[in-house]
Amino acid sequence: MKLYDGGRAPNPRRVNVFLAEKGIEVERVPVDMGQLGHKSAEVTELNPLQRLPVLVLDDGTALSESVAICRYLEELHPEPRLMGGDAKDKAIVEMWNRRMEHHFLAAVANAFRHTHPAMKDWEVPQVAEWGEINRPKAVAFLEMMDQELANHEFIAGDRYTIADITGMIAFDFMKPARIDRPEHLTNVMRWYRAVSARPSAQA
Repeated sequence: MKLYDGGRAPNPRRVNVFLAEKGIEVERVPVDMGQLGHKSAEVTELNPLQRLPVLVLDDGTALSESVAICRYLEELHPEPRLMGGDAKDKAIVEMWNRRMEHHFLAAVANAFRHTHPAMKDWEVPQVAEWGEINRPKAVAFLEMMDQELANHEFIAGDRYTIADITGMIAFDFMKPARIDRPEHLTNVMRWYRAVSARPSAQA
């Protein structure tokens, strides 16, 4: 396997943290997204959407989309289970990971992509009003999440999962998106301190 890796960008980082939690080593092909390496002919041939990461299997199959890559890795290396155990557990993890993606990470990403000056040539057109609208959306989601985290240690229950990976990376991305940390949300902050202290968080 060979991973075309975009480094610290949110979606490549999600896969890197997942790999670190699993203890899996794969060959990496670094791609400099700052120099628009993800728009190169090589990456475009692997993923016409020009997005990273891309995992190329030994038979040449190219897998893109972070969760699809993680699902493949989970099937090859089931332990530790990061995407659920039995049918109910898998559904709960999937539910919370999708919520993290669609209601938190997407809101933070929209705030960043539509308001940050560095993104003006990437997000065409930049719609500043849309970016501003998404900032309170991200905070509102965290307020709901704070209530959930009063009942269990991690996002999808009492075990660390891919939902925590997605949530942590979205939380970290709040800084460049210029969204203040919700220090008043004690359960969220307790959860964030725990997940960001894991060795995999440095991946």
